[in-house]
Amino acid sequence: QVQLVESGGGLAQVGGSLTLSCAASGAIDGPAFRLATLAWYRQVGGGQREWVAIIAPGGTTNFADSVKGRFAISRDNARNSVSLQMNNLKPEDTRVYYCNFRAWGTTDDVWGQGTQVTVSS
Repeated sequence: QVQLVESGGGLAQVGGSLTLSCAASGAIDGPAFRLATLAWYRQVGGGQREWVAIIAPGGTTNFADSVKGRFAISRDNARNSVSLQMNNLKPEDTRVYYCNFRAWGTTDDVWGQGTQVTVSS
C-alpha cells in the first residue's frame, strides 16, 4: 500500500504564504510515482472535498479558479513528493488540505491524513 503524509500546514495571515508538502512511502517505487497523477484537495462543508490543484506525470498543471494565480503545485519524483505553494492567502482558504495520489491506469485514490491551514485577518 501507498501511504501519504502531509506537512506544512499551520497559521498564516491574510496575504501570507504557506507551503504544503506530501511524501509518498510504502509500496511504491520511482517509476510508479513518476507515472502517478498527484493532486491537492481541501475539505468543504458536508464532508466533501473540492479539488484545488493537479499535476500530471509529465508536469502539466491545472488549478481551481479560486486559487489560480495564487497557488502552485510541483512534484519531486526523486523524493516521491508533491508540494503546494500557497501565496496571497485569503480567509476562505482556511480548510483541511489533502494530498491525493492516483497510480497510472487506475481509478483508485490514495489520500493523506490532511493538514489544517488557517488564514487569519
